[in-house]
Amino acid sequence: MSEGYKKSKISASRRLTLKIKLLKRAGVMLENEKEEKIREREATLKERVPPLQLSGLSVQDLQALCREMNQKIDSADEDRYDIDMKVTKNDKEIENLSQKITDLKGRNRPALKRVKISAEAMLGALLGTKVKESVDFKAALKTVKKEDEKKEEVTDWRKNVEAMSGMEGRKKQFDA
Repeated sequence: MSEGYKKSKISASRRLTLKIKLLKRAGVMLENEKEEKIREREATLKERVPPLQLSGLSVQDLQALCREMNQKIDSADEDRYDIDMKVTKNDKEIENLSQKITDLKGRNRPALKRVKISAEAMLGALLGTKVKESVDFKAALKTVKKEDEKKEEVTDWRKNVEAMSGMEGRKKQFDA
């Protein structure tokens, strides 16, 4: 077992029963929440829209009531349409802004390709067409002259060991 993995102290059957109990409890809570929303909706409708009392009204009163209700429906439809238009406008604006953000982040940038360019072409690109004379960079470099190393003649190594032995040989080695 790895160090990061810790064995659970709860048995598998106990864990399963706890999961089942949690799911049942969540289902009950969800049902209660749905019922509460239905009750809130009914209370709001009763508050905003009182029940109609149509009994005892004449034909003219019923027609006037219908006209009034049609006007309310029309104004509600206009308000709904205006809100829908605002929502679509805001959605488009959000989409445009998110597009600008992705453009600024540069996620869709293509991979750059390596381009070989001469020094003269690079100067021309950097300075524009102002500089027409060519610059020879190699001429400005320092030249280093190589000194010919003294080559030792190949001799018998045993003679060299005998010559270097003793204190005089070590002194010769440091002097050289």
